[in-house]
Amino acid sequence: MQDLEFAEIVGLICKEDTRFDRKAYEFVRQGLDHTVKEVKRKQPERTGKAQHVTGAELLNGIRHYALDQYGPLAKTVLNKWGVRRCSDFGDIVFNLIEYNVFSKTESDRREDFAEIYDFEEAFVKPYQPAGNRRVRRPADQA
Repeated sequence: MQDLEFAEIVGLICKEDTRFDRKAYEFVRQGLDHTVKEVKRKQPERTGKAQHVTGAELLNGIRHYALDQYGPLAKTVLNKWGVRRCSDFGDIVFNLIEYNVFSKTESDRREDFAEIYDFEEAFVKPYQPAGNRRVRRPADQA
């Protein structure tokens, strides 16, 4: 039932803000779940507290989740959904906050999502060869 409700809310949001595909909202929701689990695993002292993560924590969690889910196609997939920079994730999060899907603290701001990382560096570079290694072929060895 909650998923149907989420889908309906995302439908309303997408009618008002056409920049992002519906799949981007589902991805951010899954990325948040992934991030909360990782933060609790790495910082057990946060267990039992409200499941709140900062903008930077969410962006880093989303980055890891995207690389895990889509590998070298992560940037391509995100771009297809209209997500091209960190602030786009912030806009999605704040759209969900406006519809009471996500919550925020008094200190949370859109600016918390301001270009924490570059998409090329975050999603493409991990899959590029390290340096320009020249492969020696038998003809080169003469």
